[in-house]
Amino acid sequence: MTSTAITPVAQDHGSADVLTLTGVRRSYPTRSRFNVLTGRRVPVEWFEAVRGVDLRVGRGELFALLGTNGAGKTSTVELVEGLGRPSAGTIRVFGRDPVAERRLVRHRTGVVLQASGFPPSLTVAEMARAWHATLTRPLPWAELVDAVALTGRADVEIAKLSGGERRRLDIALALMGDPELLILDEPTTGLDPESRRSIWDLIKARVVAGSSVLLTTHYLEEAEQLADRIAIMHEGVVAAEGTLAEIVADAPARISFVRPSGLSLTDLDVPGASVTASDTVTLTTHALQDTLRRVLTWAGDTQLAGLDARSASLEQVFLSIADTQELR
Repeated sequence: MTSTAITPVAQDHGSADVLTLTGVRRSYPTRSRFNVLTGRRVPVEWFEAVRGVDLRVGRGELFALLGTNGAGKTSTVELVEGLGRPSAGTIRVFGRDPVAERRLVRHRTGVVLQASGFPPSLTVAEMARAWHATLTRPLPWAELVDAVALTGRADVEIAKLSGGERRRLDIALALMGDPELLILDEPTTGLDPESRRSIWDLIKARVVAGSSVLLTTHYLEEAEQLADRIAIMHEGVVAAEGTLAEIVADAPARISFVRPSGLSLTDLDVPGASVTASDTVTLTTHALQDTLRRVLTWAGDTQLAGLDARSASLEQVFLSIADTQELR
């Protein structure tokens, strides 16, 4: 799959931040009772899915929003899309309320949902032309279809497309309105590695052209490769936020190897490192280079089978946040 560069965007209406969330909360009723006076059911118990979230996405920035299970990520994105009102707090998209001022926001926003419901009997070209006709300032539909490598499938009915092809069509239609804010909810689910990389290139080109992107994804590598800044939600709040380097800065690096039979771990001098040993020896350290040097000096001419040394990763931080939930 190859992608085609498409330019426009770069409209600047003066606001430094395209998206801001301030003290945002969202609650759902979990139990209700019947009120005989009104003849309606009234909520009596609530679940707070989002519990005071502050976020901002700058102009021309790609912001990745990650979340552990039940973190409130989907609820937060729905509020940004204007599909509901927050229970408390404020959301501004281009400085506007995405619900009350939807008419001023929607045409500047592109959305890729987790699942789309296109008419199955339309062909790719028919769907693209129909969508093109609804947009305020559309990009050429044929260019977008080509950009997601569907030109050769233009006359195929949507019902006959593979899951990955339908996903690529989702992305083409979201980009067709030349959005200043692009909301991508799990955009590369179901894509093969080559297609995923091509979509990454297409998204990067949109950012270079001036689009801001709010990305949710379960692929941590996707966030690492694309995002300028990342937030990890957990139990309704933002548990970590910043650049990738900032998020992993306090997490330790790891060194592991198969325990050698001819060496004693009591002779291993690694100040500041934590050592756990069974059949495999694992060290966690905030000074990877020094600790690794000491391990290699200790080993001397002995080959350390399975030797692996790596800096802290986004996956490591994400799992440590998720583990706090599992331990409760």
